[in-house]
Amino acid sequence: MLLKMWILSGTAIALWLTPLTALDKKVSWHKAIQGLSLCGAVACAVGAGDIARKLAEENEIEEWKTRAIKADVADEIAVSAYVSQQSRQQEAETLLASPGEDVEEARKALEAIYSNDLQEAATTTASENDASDLQLWWKVSAAEVEGKTLTWIVENILNMKGRKFTEGKARLIELKKKFGED
Repeated sequence: MLLKMWILSGTAIALWLTPLTALDKKVSWHKAIQGLSLCGAVACAVGAGDIARKLAEENEIEEWKTRAIKADVADEIAVSAYVSQQSRQQEAETLLASPGEDVEEARKALEAIYSNDLQEAATTTASENDASDLQLWWKVSAAEVEGKTLTWIVENILNMKGRKFTEGKARLIELKKKFGED
């Protein structure tokens, strides 16, 4: 579509300049040809403008999708952290409020809770990686639906060109194993 826009723009310029440079002004039909050429140039320019507008709208929609996905992932992580903190706080209050327990046992229980929280933080980082992998997989599967080649996907979506191409192919296979093809 971008190529079509550039071709239409170039054609518009050529149609505008041709009568000015190629035709002799003494010929009687010069004005008619010049008028037709200018009309053709305007039509090509309008077509190129329409294509440019459509491309801009498509890019804007893709940006919205990306922002929505990032916001969902961030919201999920924040809710998970909040729920974890609330449950940890309730358990600590319960342990400290119980009258019959020994202080040392309460300390050990709280220590166990906090060590579990650190493991949950590591899991949260893994879920962030999974979310970015999932987003990348959506782009890959959309490109496959469009009929893009493996080379195009590795170079343009995974951004692994040249020396990193084989690494990109391995990453693509890993994504397919993780999310896609059964």
